[in-house]
Amino acid sequence: MDVALALVAALLFALGTVLQQRAGLEAPSEGASSGLLLRMAKRPVWLAGIAADGLGFLAQAAALGIGRLAVVQPLLVASVVFALPLGARFSGQRIRRADVGAAALVVAALAAFLLIAEPSGGSDDAPLNEWLVAGGACAAICVPLVLLGRFGSPPRRAAMLGTATGILFALSAALTKVVVDEFDDGIFGIFVDWHLYALVAVGYASMTLNQLALNTGSLAPAVATSLSFDPIASVVLGVTLLDESLRTTTLEGVGLALALAAALAGMTILARSQSQQAAVEPLSAPATA
Repeated sequence: MDVALALVAALLFALGTVLQQRAGLEAPSEGASSGLLLRMAKRPVWLAGIAADGLGFLAQAAALGIGRLAVVQPLLVASVVFALPLGARFSGQRIRRADVGAAALVVAALAAFLLIAEPSGGSDDAPLNEWLVAGGACAAICVPLVLLGRFGSPPRRAAMLGTATGILFALSAALTKVVVDEFDDGIFGIFVDWHLYALVAVGYASMTLNQLALNTGSLAPAVATSLSFDPIASVVLGVTLLDESLRTTTLEGVGLALALAAALAGMTILARSQSQQAAVEPLSAPATA
């Protein structure tokens, strides 16, 4: 059931991503990033994308409630397969055969990673000091990426911002799992616990970075990086924070490394394809619904 719910969430997240990107392309929003979401909220298409994301989050939360972080999050990478054809339909993106092949490579590689690793075990929560270390590590990686994401070509900026988005998505998922597990102690208990408020803060930051990545107009690198680094970071957080274990024999370790390398190769192909397309032709107008 957790696998089915994760795939439903992947489809809904893909739809939400494409609709939010269409809103950004139709009328790019200018001004400070701190108020970006409030400005975007005035656009019906963007709100439809947020609604799809909301339904996706419910499906994801349900999956995390009955499954492991290191299992559910890698399955969400299927969004990259759903997002590319949806982007062609709703945002006028030209999706080439190479894009489809690269997306399939990313999905297959991360699926292989999941099958080889066979995550098991896990706890409901971690000590506060470990959460602080994990949050600090995520911030130390994401802040430079966001700064680098302010310069360069659209595909490069999308890749930088998408990577930061993926890491924060993973942190949000870890917090979501803990909040969902707390429902066993009563619905009101979550409002007196810090996890819910941390989830709101991290979730808002990840949504803002995701929208900034999509507003570059480069769907492929934005989606590929966020959906590649989300499961990778989720596996790390699952192991370090929630005591989920992976198989670690020498041969399996080599297989894990090859699977991750293949996923990154697919991501690179997607980013390069989008960069070449942007260099030779302007982004076409969004397709009518």
